[in-house]
Amino acid sequence: MSNYCPNDPFKKARQESGVLRADMDGEKIPLILRHKELRDVARDTATFTSDTPCRVPIPSEESVRSVRQLPIEVDPPAHTEYRALVEPFFKRPNEPEYVQRIEVLIAGLLDRALAKASTEVVHDFALALQCRALTYLMNLPESEAETWLGWGTHVFREGEGTKKGAALEDYIFRQIDNALAHPGGDDFFGVLTRSTFQGRVLTREEVAGFANLMFAGGRDTVINSVAGTIAYLGEQSDALQTLRTNPRLITLAGEELLRALSPVTHIGRTVTRETEIHGVLVKPGERVSLCFASANFDETVFDRPEEVRLDRKPNPHVAFGFGTHLCLGAAHARLILRTLLKLLSERVERIEILQMERNQPSVSEYLRQVGFRNLIVRFEQIPRSLVKG
Repeated sequence: MSNYCPNDPFKKARQESGVLRADMDGEKIPLILRHKELRDVARDTATFTSDTPCRVPIPSEESVRSVRQLPIEVDPPAHTEYRALVEPFFKRPNEPEYVQRIEVLIAGLLDRALAKASTEVVHDFALALQCRALTYLMNLPESEAETWLGWGTHVFREGEGTKKGAALEDYIFRQIDNALAHPGGDDFFGVLTRSTFQGRVLTREEVAGFANLMFAGGRDTVINSVAGTIAYLGEQSDALQTLRTNPRLITLAGEELLRALSPVTHIGRTVTRETEIHGVLVKPGERVSLCFASANFDETVFDRPEEVRLDRKPNPHVAFGFGTHLCLGAAHARLILRTLLKLLSERVERIEILQMERNQPSVSEYLRQVGFRNLIVRFEQIPRSLVKG
């Protein structure tokens, strides 16, 4: 247990009204703040639809992409059929060989970090880890990660979002054309260009929609989770020893850090019929926010939510969303975080934070800390006498 006190700017509104109407780039969006109400809305896809291209993310992304992200931006029953096409890729983290590849990858990054006086975590460790691990998930050559590294931590919101979004789409369509020209490949593009939906082959735009979500949706979230975990372990000097003494806590610790970090603040749904949320009238065509970062601190669900308890159980957090649109990449992200915690606890005595600059994107008048602009640390090698075996 520790008093890490993650940033929770929604506490007062959550406790008083359960909803907050916030200004998001000129659009007044009600944020659904409580755990139960969020899950109820997530289940009700008839009233709160995801079938709105580019409007599921908040802020919306019409200016930075031209394709509908699949399967997240459709509802059942189409969602179910679309999702089934890519689920085999997202089940790969359950395979022993895949687990071993992730461990080798993280061990290699840690070797390099331990050999240096300091490591910049966000770009040199977390971004590198995310990009290379994604090549494993998509069954693509690891060399492709060199291109992806150049896109930064968020392909749509870091710097020139429109320009970077266009570069991503150009890359995706080149990969699709290459797969069509050389059929039979077993990578992400090769499989999808042969896949069918409702009796027909997927269009190029549909394949691009799957790929766009793959590259953009799980990028900053994984990076923020990895960097946030390292920062937590640096700030809480006893946590590594706790995990080292009781490695059975690693899975629970990973879930608790996901809850506390909540790498996705919220996601949007569009209302299909006039409805009222805690006294706030929402008209058809307007959006609401499923505010995961608030629901994960709901005092009626989590005892002392401001505390990070590495042994918290049960832990019904919604860091990966809830319901039909539960994050496809959850198993992949969980594996990365568990493996990171395992290797850090086995090999690192202490993490010294040398420099830290947090991200604080604005949510109306509220500020929530999500990830880091930079995080420089020193990893101190565990004494050989304490190393297992």
